[in-house]
Amino acid sequence: MSDIQKSLRIRPMTPADVATGMRFKTLAGWNQVEQDWQRFLALSPGGCFVAEIGNEPAGTVVTVTFGGVCGWVAMVLVPPERRRQGIGTAMLRHGIAHLQDSGVDTVKLDATPMGRQVYVPLGFRDEYGLERREGVGQACRWTSVRAMRDSDLTDVIAFDTPRFGVCREDLLRYLYRDSGGLCGVFPGAGSAIQGYVMVRPGSSAFQIGPLVAAHERAGRSLFCWTLDRLAGEPVFFDVPLENPHGTGLAEEFGFSVQRGFTRMYLGGKPCGGLPRQVYATSGPEKG
Repeated sequence: MSDIQKSLRIRPMTPADVATGMRFKTLAGWNQVEQDWQRFLALSPGGCFVAEIGNEPAGTVVTVTFGGVCGWVAMVLVPPERRRQGIGTAMLRHGIAHLQDSGVDTVKLDATPMGRQVYVPLGFRDEYGLERREGVGQACRWTSVRAMRDSDLTDVIAFDTPRFGVCREDLLRYLYRDSGGLCGVFPGAGSAIQGYVMVRPGSSAFQIGPLVAAHERAGRSLFCWTLDRLAGEPVFFDVPLENPHGTGLAEEFGFSVQRGFTRMYLGGKPCGGLPRQVYATSGPEKG
């Protein structure tokens, strides 16, 4: 263990650390806003951490659990002057240990190609690939979609759970609350739904996702409804490569590939859900 790692102190994150998280994510060129950090703290008040050397912040990691069985680790951020000193790996290990101590069966993350080189030796295995797509919202024709209402959330959660692979009720409720009205549903027969979409603002672009649909017509309509509402605005979304219709929509509407990710898991079953019905994930930091 290096002297740097010996002097590293990891403590729980507090609301006062949001400014540090924002500074680190800006240095990394990421898209989060303050509301994202506040949401992490609300979802996992004991599962977000800051590393310090002396009195100076040196890294972050956040964790979230879903359904008590699956944990997500993300926002492993280290400022440039502290990189390549083992701090990021120490933060990642701390987040994994916290999730395992909480009793989850599986730990998941979305890895960049560089990050994957770190995660494989730790025992993470590939689940499937994703692409971050970027483009611009545009006028678009759509049918059947309507704005999501408070009363839809129970149906949205029930629809989402088998497709994501585990219940993430708290996250969906927070995303709906924070969306500024940019959430829609594709109604089905009776009270059921056949798909839904949520959008959140970012520092560089609006992030579409989750967008989940039971069939191609619902997926296309939800995607077009969202683009229409974001006409002229920069847009990101992360589409699983398991969903060729989703990648096809990205190509059709001029969304280029910004970067690739690999969804990875550590532990038992990957809680994989139905990625062919996922048109946009919640992002690498939320699944």
